[in-house]
Amino acid sequence: MRDPDIGEILVQKDALEHRVKQLGTEISRDYAGRNPLLVGVLKGAVFFLSDLMRRIEIPCEVDFMAVASYGSSTDSSGVVRILKDLDTTIEGRDVLIVEDIVDSGLTLHYLLRSLGAREPASLEVCALLVKPERRKVDLPIRYVGFEIPNRFAIGYGLDHAEQHRNLPYVAALQSR
Repeated sequence: MRDPDIGEILVQKDALEHRVKQLGTEISRDYAGRNPLLVGVLKGAVFFLSDLMRRIEIPCEVDFMAVASYGSSTDSSGVVRILKDLDTTIEGRDVLIVEDIVDSGLTLHYLLRSLGAREPASLEVCALLVKPERRKVDLPIRYVGFEIPNRFAIGYGLDHAEQHRNLPYVAALQSR
């Protein structure tokens, strides 16, 4: 029996696997000869980051940040609180922020400013999903997995009330 919360499938499992492999190849090529630090944004990016790292063919390291955006459950206000900061110093490092989804862009904008102030050698973004219709700030996203419509997405790490992260695809939350 299918869960009534799961609506239209936005990105199939096979498409996710294929695109993550492509992103790993691009990152490996672009960072050849360097040792990038991949910064995963908890909790949603864990699935994507894990799969992406296995597709990167050069030495790399990983660290995590956890942030909270105030506002409703479906809208970020852009006011961000860091719940878990990096364990590693990033000064002089090549840093790649790995995000599950960029919606309004306000949280990512904050992260870019915050991490940029720590003087990394480079600071780039890899986002699995972006919603161009919802963007409130212009952001430099170097690697994009998929553009999706303005729907609340679940699956492949994305949740609604901590549910549905384990879906092997990305779906829209079914409106009730």
